[in-house]
Amino acid sequence: MRLLFLGDMVGRSGRTAVWERLPGLISDLKLDFVIVNGENAAGGFGITEEILQQTLNAGADVVTTGNHVWDQKEALMFAPHQERFLRPANFPQGTPGHGSGMFQAKNGASILVANIMGRVFMHPELDDPFHAAEQILEAAPLGHQADAAVIDFHAEATSEKMCFAHFVDGRVSMVVGTHTHQPTGDHQILNAGTAYMTDAGMCGDYDSSLGFDKEEPLNRFLSKVPKGRFEAAGGPATVCGVGVEISDRTGLAEKVAPLRLGPRLEETVPAFWA
Repeated sequence: MRLLFLGDMVGRSGRTAVWERLPGLISDLKLDFVIVNGENAAGGFGITEEILQQTLNAGADVVTTGNHVWDQKEALMFAPHQERFLRPANFPQGTPGHGSGMFQAKNGASILVANIMGRVFMHPELDDPFHAAEQILEAAPLGHQADAAVIDFHAEATSEKMCFAHFVDGRVSMVVGTHTHQPTGDHQILNAGTAYMTDAGMCGDYDSSLGFDKEEPLNRFLSKVPKGRFEAAGGPATVCGVGVEISDRTGLAEKVAPLRLGPRLEETVPAFWA
């Protein structure tokens, strides 16, 4: 099974690039399932229902989020009835929306997708992500209820991301990190068969500061005095993510590699799909 995960869409530039590229990628690479992180899609802060729907219409099967999930207040209203929209599962009980779900891939496989947020250097500090993962995986174990399982671990600290991946190694197909907006070069398959990448990178303008116009972030480093708001950069976007080939027999990863398409960064598509 071929699964593609795309990192955080940032602003109009990032989301438009995903909408334009994704249908062709699904067709050309014969993808069975696509997950997109959309938490920065609306001007860099949160996501609207219209943007969510357009991302699903472009071919995403699930849209995940993170710490900016509620920045657009309408998300509190649409989260409960949009089953393909996930917010971090370790929000307190009673939070609107869904933190995980079971979805059907194009090849008929049942895919468990979970969105979990780390706690180190993150705000708000949510419930224990390790305990949240344990509960989700106990309810839908790989090889029984789920043919494959993917966790979007939205976190700042590399150490927390790596330890989380080792914690679930062998019990999910892939753990992919989001939030830091910079693609890492550590894609690998862990000892028990789980694919891992510390950060998928962002879908956005890389002539920027994490997808935002450079001037205000630079000003705050230099002067410590805000002069304005952070604004999403509007230049040409690079689509970044990670592809994984998943065994139909075990649900574990067989191959993993990054995908990058656009200016600034060296372009690459998983060789096993080329």
